[in-house]
Amino acid sequence: MLNRFFVALRQFGFGTQRTVPSLDGLRAISIAFVLVAHLTTSRHTPGGYFYLAPLGKLGEFGVRVFFVISGYLITSILLAELRRKDWISLPRFYFRRMLRLFPAAYFYILVIAVLAAKHLVILEHWDLVSAITYTMNFHDARGWSLGHLWSLAVEEQFYLLWPLTLRTLGLVRSTRFLIALLVVAPFLRLASPYVGPAFNFFVWSDALATGCLLAILREDLAANRLYDRLLASRWFFLVPVLALAANYVPSTKVYWLVSETIMNLCIVASVDWTLRKPDTAVGRFLNLPAVSFVGVLSYSLYLWQQIFLNRESTSPYCAFPLNIILAVAMALISYLLIEAPFLRLRTAIERARAQWWADRCVGPLTRPLELERKT
Repeated sequence: MLNRFFVALRQFGFGTQRTVPSLDGLRAISIAFVLVAHLTTSRHTPGGYFYLAPLGKLGEFGVRVFFVISGYLITSILLAELRRKDWISLPRFYFRRMLRLFPAAYFYILVIAVLAAKHLVILEHWDLVSAITYTMNFHDARGWSLGHLWSLAVEEQFYLLWPLTLRTLGLVRSTRFLIALLVVAPFLRLASPYVGPAFNFFVWSDALATGCLLAILREDLAANRLYDRLLASRWFFLVPVLALAANYVPSTKVYWLVSETIMNLCIVASVDWTLRKPDTAVGRFLNLPAVSFVGVLSYSLYLWQQIFLNRESTSPYCAFPLNIILAVAMALISYLLIEAPFLRLRTAIERARAQWWADRCVGPLTRPLELERKT
């Protein structure tokens, strides 16, 4: 009964489109990392900050997992269109991204703007402009309430360029471009303190690029004996452990130069492992309807957790456990009233467009045959 409830909630927005095994479960793990990291500094969180402080590093790690998953999924969709039509429709891609992300994000930004006008939250100069224009990653002096939108900015900037790159350069040269990005990004991170926010896009773009590479190379990797042995090894659990360990390297320069690349590669291997092994205990957990729905809810939850898991606020609404309850409640409202209706609108528009195209282009071609049959 409960499983049906979570399945119905998921299908309320996405229908039966969310069919990639384990991905929503991995999103649930990612948002859990973010929530745990922000809860470490919330008032009244059990354990206290002194004991929970190391968990604060999990926030950016969770975002990194989101980026790798996103790169894989978006590129898989683009490749499917490329193989089916030998072309990538940029207007269709941007239209789908717009209706998927903008409504919930701009609704959240609007609420924060209203609260700021009533002096209930504090915004820094240019916070609203940076949030609205998806340039928060270039705005270092950002406030807490909108500061987390830097990750959405990185994603949208990447996807503004990646489909065009794939369509223009083709698959082979695009693959080389992604590999070059993985090689160059660590050195750009080292240079970033000297050039300010100018490199704030590049320092995270290799996480997205790693997911893109998985989508492109996954079939070839499946035929690689060494890689297959790695996935089949009983010691594979050390791969995600290594990713977490790399997240805690204390040296900043080593972290930028080596650790982030290690994390990206270990995360992408772990993602592939879960995709190929949905029947394992881990796979069954990730595909539980409740866990899967948390992954579906993760976008709205990521948006709304920020205002309630506010380490700078003394409001009772930002104290545990009320803060996490309110974050989940607002995420559900956002999903049910904002995300899901726009997702259904997107589906309806695409179906109507496909029908119009069929009537206009396919219909006239078949009518002479129909007339011939009638005569």
